Formats: sequence, C-alpha cells, structure tokens
Amino acid sequence: MNVLDSELIASSLVQAGYELVDSPRDADTILYNTCSVRQHAEDKIYSALGRLRPLKERKPQTIIGVLGCMAQKDQELIFRRAGHVDLVVGPGQLSRLPEILEEVASQRHREPRLEVSLDRMKERRSLVEESFTKFDPPRPSELRSSPFQAMVRIMFGCDKFCTYCIVPKVRGPEQSRPAAEIVDEVRRLAADGCLEVTLLGQTVNSYEDPSEGRTLRLSDLLARLHDIDGLRRIKFVTNYPRHMTDDLLQAVRDLPKVSPYLHVPAQSGSNEQLKRMKRGYTVEYYREMIERIRSILPGAAITSDFIVGFCGETEEDFQQSVDLVRWARFKNSFIFKYSERPGTKAAGTLPDDVPDEVKRQRNNELLAVQNAISLEDTLPLAGQDIEVLVEGPSKAAKKRASVGDEAVQLVGRSVRDHIVVFDGPQVLVGQIMPVRIEKVDAFTLFGRL
Repeated sequence: MNVLDSELIASSLVQAGYELVDSPRDADTILYNTCSVRQHAEDKIYSALGRLRPLKERKPQTIIGVLGCMAQKDQELIFRRAGHVDLVVGPGQLSRLPEILEEVASQRHREPRLEVSLDRMKERRSLVEESFTKFDPPRPSELRSSPFQAMVRIMFGCDKFCTYCIVPKVRGPEQSRPAAEIVDEVRRLAADGCLEVTLLGQTVNSYEDPSEGRTLRLSDLLARLHDIDGLRRIKFVTNYPRHMTDDLLQAVRDLPKVSPYLHVPAQSGSNEQLKRMKRGYTVEYYREMIERIRSILPGAAITSDFIVGFCGETEEDFQQSVDLVRWARFKNSFIFKYSERPGTKAAGTLPDDVPDEVKRQRNNELLAVQNAISLEDTLPLAGQDIEVLVEGPSKAAKKRASVGDEAVQLVGRSVRDHIVVFDGPQVLVGQIMPVRIEKVDAFTLFGRL
C-alpha cells in the first residue's frame, strides 16, 4: 500500500509540474512516505530526517515533508523531533499535496504545516470518512514500479481494530471504491500494456460496493475485471479469515486470470492469543477455512502472517503457532516480533511482557519450521514447466549492469507467486514465458527457457 501511495504521489506531483530527481542534493522538495506498523520503520524515518538537517541549513528554501501513516499518528511530534520539517500530511490528505506544497513554497516565513484527517475516536464516522479524501490519480507506466504490473486500491482503511494494530487509526474507516471506477482504472492500465494487477485492501476480501442497487462483493469485481482485454493476471491482498467466503474461492477457481494465491494472516495458533489480539476468530475456524480452500482450490498457494512475542504469549501459546504452521503447510509466512505501537488498544491495556531475547528465539524457530516446509513445497516443481511473468533483470544482473539483448539473469513470478530465476534476453521483460525448472530452494525456482 505504501508503494502504491508513493506512485500516486509521484504521479500527482509530476502532473502538477514537478520532475523527479535522483538525489536529495538536486531537489527543492524532499518527501518521506512513511509506515507506522512497526517501530523500526519509524526509527529509520527519524534517522533519515536527521541526516537532512545539514542540507536544510545550506538550502533553507528546500521543502521537507513527512507523509503517510506516521504523519497521521505522530502529527506535531514530528515537528518537535525534527524542527527542520516543513509539512506533515496524513494518508487521507494526499490528494491535496500539490496545493499544500504550493502554499508552503509561497510563504516568506514558513510555519510548520499540519494536514491530517479527523481522529475517528473523537468524531462521527461520517465526518471521519469525509476527512479521508479519495486519492487515485492516473499513473503513467514510467511512474509505476513496472510498466507491466500495477497495484490498484479497491478499498481504504480498516474496521477490525486488532489490539496490536495502528492501521484503523491512521488509515481511517473501511471504505470501498465503486466497482465501475475500479474497472475503468484497470481497463486504462491494460490499454497501457499492464498484464497483471494486484488489488489492494487492508482486508481486501471484505470489499463491498452497494452503489449499483445491489451489493457487489470481491467475487463480482473479479468477474468484471476478468473480461478486460489485455489483462492476463489478477491477484488480491490481504485477506481476512472470516471473509474467505465460498463465492470468492469459487471465483478464483473458475476465472483463469485470477491467481490461485491467497494471503490469509493467522497471526497466532493460540486461541488465547487470538482473543487478546481481538482477531475475531478461533484457531478451529481458521483450520476449517484452510480445509475449505484446499477442497475448492486444490494446489492453491496459501501464505500467512504470524506475530511472535505478543503480550502474554507463553511457550505453550507459541508452540500452538508452530503446530498450525506445520499443519497448514503454508507456501511461506511473514513472521514478525511484536512491536508495541502507541495508540493501539494493546499499548494501553496489555503489558509487552515477553523479553526481546525470547521474541528473537521464537521468531527464528518459527521461521526455521516455515522455511523447511517452503523447501518441501518447491521440491516437486523441479522438472516442471511453469509460466513466468518476466519482471526484469535479477539483482545480480543489475549489479553487472548488462545491456542490450545479450542473455542476462532474469527474474519473474509464477501464477502461484513463486520467484523464478533464469537466463534470457532482456527483450523478454514484460512477457509471460514458459520456464523449465531445474533446481529449487525454499524461496526461489531456478530454470531455463
């Protein structure tokens, strides 16, 4: 979501007459788009802002801004910690960024400029929703991460209020975009050469659009997008377990362009922990959901998220998470040590009482279990032919700075989101090609055209 927001910010500013430069030294405006999910991300931003202080002293007219979730969360605190910052703009105000920058630049004596949305804990929902303005400007291919792939926001915000999570506070109430608007955006992207779109939402499978007289769900939206000429693949993230309905799974099964790849965070395998996290389901429910996925979509790639060391987690709680990973056999899992976020329910009511050393130990243990399963998942793919959307030169090839049509190491992804590396001419970038898999590891498939 933050990558998408950065693309949208760049597009809106280019449309307003700005141009991107390669170095802060060459810029008259420097903007950080920020995340607040974990403390480490915020620490990095404050360090980066500190490194800009000498530049600001040399070029005082340079505009320095902090955007996104951290801006909505910390607000005036950013000015107190980094006095050389000129503006702080939350994710619900990004549509106004060009005009805000113009106003800041025109001031002879600048005052810190704060533009954030209303606090949803203090105002009526309707007013808070209005304060999170729509922000989905057109993006030319050169301003996207890839001209052949695009992320498309289908909803904004979250209403789940998991006790560890700051997102409902910084991204506001859950709001779905009209289906017709999304279809128009994807149609434009496909006409511009985009082959793959990834639909984004904090809980993407809770998408609902009542604007056409009946409630359209994600399965209905997938069916409409499937008919767009030129589009080859459709993915969607992130899913909430309680909204993994049969109609959605059947749509994934029946629509060839929709990737059989489902990211459904569990967060814990312990009912006690799930209750403390206010996740809204039990381990038994989650297991039943996995069984339904396997029944309707045999061979689907299922991935998950886990938090280790959350408040009150015992060794028994943790081992229940290990058991769930072993049973579910996820393609992979993203595993995080719990990071207390000020402003969340957990920060105010639940002590962060698991020592960091124990968090690290549990993180490493669960990661080792998952990595072993991931390797077992990829081993049967050796010898198979897999269609790969070629994304570009691999990191190793970029370091060698190969040019022209000579064979280089390329990287792409399969329909089940496996990373595939193989040698080939760069002219293949942006095409879907068959690759014979010759060897594998837990994370990557290696093959040849």
